[in-house]
Amino acid sequence: MAAEIVNPRSDSESQNGHTEQDGGAEPLESFDPAFALHRGGKMAVQATVPLRDRDDLSLAYTPGVAKVCSAIAEQPELVHDYTWKSSVVAVVTDGTAVLGLGDIGPEASLPVMEGKAILFKQFGGVDAVPLALNTTDVDEIVETVVRLAPSFGGVNLEDISAPRCFEIERRLQERLDIPVFHDDQHGTAVVSLAALRNAARLSGRALGDLRAVISGAGAAGVAIAKMLVEAGIGDVAVTDRKGVVSRERDDLTPIKREVAAFTNKAGISGSLETALAGADVFIGVSGGTVPESAVASMAKGAFVFAMANPDPEVHPEIAHKYAAVVATGRSDFPNQINNVLAFPGIFAGALQVRASRITEGMKLAAAEALASVVGDDLSADYVIPSPFDERVAPAVTAAVAAAARAEGVARR
Repeated sequence: MAAEIVNPRSDSESQNGHTEQDGGAEPLESFDPAFALHRGGKMAVQATVPLRDRDDLSLAYTPGVAKVCSAIAEQPELVHDYTWKSSVVAVVTDGTAVLGLGDIGPEASLPVMEGKAILFKQFGGVDAVPLALNTTDVDEIVETVVRLAPSFGGVNLEDISAPRCFEIERRLQERLDIPVFHDDQHGTAVVSLAALRNAARLSGRALGDLRAVISGAGAAGVAIAKMLVEAGIGDVAVTDRKGVVSRERDDLTPIKREVAAFTNKAGISGSLETALAGADVFIGVSGGTVPESAVASMAKGAFVFAMANPDPEVHPEIAHKYAAVVATGRSDFPNQINNVLAFPGIFAGALQVRASRITEGMKLAAAEALASVVGDDLSADYVIPSPFDERVAPAVTAAVAAAARAEGVARR
């Protein structure tokens, strides 16, 4: 079976997305293309084998299917060859941190999870199944996913609020032998690092020459900080609502204490504005507004990645006054930091080699491959490729698969 990326509407449906029989046609003045597109959902299940006659049925189902079941029972690894397991991902959420909407619940999260599934298919050739769970309890989420895991080759955690997301991912990684990847953390980090690598290359600097400041100590901010340190950033400070996350503070959560232990080598304390003075890089994943005066205080030739949606922490018009490279999370400005550049290829590469997990090395390889797609076309308005660049997914897939083999987590 395969997850289709088209809506299974019948020919009898009208242009506004309602069937002739349902009597629910809307007046033209209330027509909304978003509702029209979503009506009936954005995906369906489709058979990949024919069912034309009795012979087809006897092979696809009983009695033929019993032979395959018996073979898998004797050799469990055959499940990867004779089912869809090796090419399908569970997209799991509890609906507590959905886009910029927050805690809207599992039902309301489904349009986003369907969207994630069709992105997997469109950009990585990976089938994905949305699973919105009616619980926010960490233990229940972990136990539910563990019990569902035999059906899937990987698990993509999505839109689960911090700090629970960290524990859920860690515990699932400990208990499962398939890739578990929280995209809000690691997808954002991979794409951010790729863009930063190219921004540094454009300016003739290395990552080790840069001091970065991250606004936001949630899922994305923590993951970006970890990845920048792994990649060799000169220094990075993370800030939350109370200022720089530093060892001197006595109000830190366990996650923030961990962050304080490997960041802020300069020993900066105080506000975000204080940290930005002389900084080379600003990365915003928190929302809010950064004062123009703070942006102006950054080092000459700085990079501003203001990724809050729909309102960046620093509007590009202001950022361009002071920064050499500006990126946002929006598609209507250059240099969009978009997770779809990373997660389809990362999972495709991991599934291709039946990786048992996704390692830091695999994520770093994904970032390097993504950055390399830009090549000689590098410019201030082009430090990261478009999601529609057909070179992206193959490059990331190949790099991740090679890294998995090099790190000993590939099983084929």
